[in-house]
Amino acid sequence: MNFKQIIENNDTPQGRIFDLFIQFLILVSLVSFSVETLPNLSGQTIRILKYIEVITVSIFTLEYLSRIVVADRKFEFVFSFFGIIDFLAILPFYLPTGIDLRAVRILRLLRLFRAFKLLRYSLAIKRFHRALLIAKEELVLFTIVAVMVLYFASVGIYFFENSAQPEAFSSVFQSLWWALCTLTTVGYGDVYPVTAGGKIFTFFVLMVGLGVVAVPTGLVASALSSAREYEEENI
Repeated sequence: MNFKQIIENNDTPQGRIFDLFIQFLILVSLVSFSVETLPNLSGQTIRILKYIEVITVSIFTLEYLSRIVVADRKFEFVFSFFGIIDFLAILPFYLPTGIDLRAVRILRLLRLFRAFKLLRYSLAIKRFHRALLIAKEELVLFTIVAVMVLYFASVGIYFFENSAQPEAFSSVFQSLWWALCTLTTVGYGDVYPVTAGGKIFTFFVLMVGLGVVAVPTGLVASALSSAREYEEENI
């Protein structure tokens, strides 16, 4: 068993153990990062978290470099999905960017699917991918229309509420938050209309919002049904 097989071949016991060990370290690093955000941590706890970060990032760095070394197409691996995620997972440790990217490490857990042969062979994932291809044009068109409706709702509520609530609806851009919450039927309630015209306008926006939520759901459901029929016909 050579080093390349352990790194790249998870069909073997050694390769499977290596993959699971890395996944375990990813979980440890994510938990450590989350604990760091807690207020009033003791100095000892902070030091322990720093040690964990140094150890895990050191192992991730060795793993990343090892994958480059053993890759047959090194350039292709570096710019692949997993290659980019692996790089972003260790980048904040060596080069402070002002944005903590450690949370992207959770995407590395996708290797679990590959380790257990789920990503390539799962019929459900293939079916979902086929469904997205079937409904691609409709989803793109719907997205464009949804953006247009979002803008129209922002402009409408601005004209109705700006004079009554100049701070909450100071501009069309400020009104976007209300429009987004209303159209998606989230309705946080932190910004709401107080004028009669604004309330009536909100009613119609809410009605449209029900469609905003329902249409893509229906499209994907219909596409999944078509994908399943295609799959049954070709088995």
